[in-house]
Amino acid sequence: MLGKQYREDCQVVADTAYAYAKNLTLGDDGLDIWVFDIDETTLSNLPYYAQPDVAFGAVAYNSTTFNEWEAKGIAPAVPANLDLYKKLVNLGFKIVFLTGRSETYRNITIENLKNVGYTTWEKLILKQPSESSTTALVYKSTKRVELEAEGYRILGNMGDQWSDLFGTNVGNRTFKVPDPMYYIS
Repeated sequence: MLGKQYREDCQVVADTAYAYAKNLTLGDDGLDIWVFDIDETTLSNLPYYAQPDVAFGAVAYNSTTFNEWEAKGIAPAVPANLDLYKKLVNLGFKIVFLTGRSETYRNITIENLKNVGYTTWEKLILKQPSESSTTALVYKSTKRVELEAEGYRILGNMGDQWSDLFGTNVGNRTFKVPDPMYYIS
């Protein structure tokens, strides 16, 4: 995870996504969107997972310590996906961040995204308290249905978990970012 292979794998996915995106013709109505997950897709929690008391997931997951890390708002960008994000914005895509992060962390997430270079987006969708027991697959599918009901066209969808990319209304094309640390159903 800390070596060059992970970064190179992320770059391959981002390059493939850009090759697809640059050949699309966007509508004039501003409703063509690209959906990004946040954790391990646009922001990296590797500094947290690399800590000795976490050991890249070899130690049992501790939601308290992870939430403390998230509350710091210091996650770095995933470099390949930040570069892709900037290229997509320049192409005219509207960006939607669809994350399983709690609504509680909205302001911290906004600050973190902006501090590392994600400066503009159409929507930032976080999990509401009433959705806390909803699986990632159902939650993200529901939110994508809502986006399309609002008239948006999901032309690209990128995430590190299969639950980001499966279910309903996944978009015209999906891009799976590598994540060898954990799996969310």
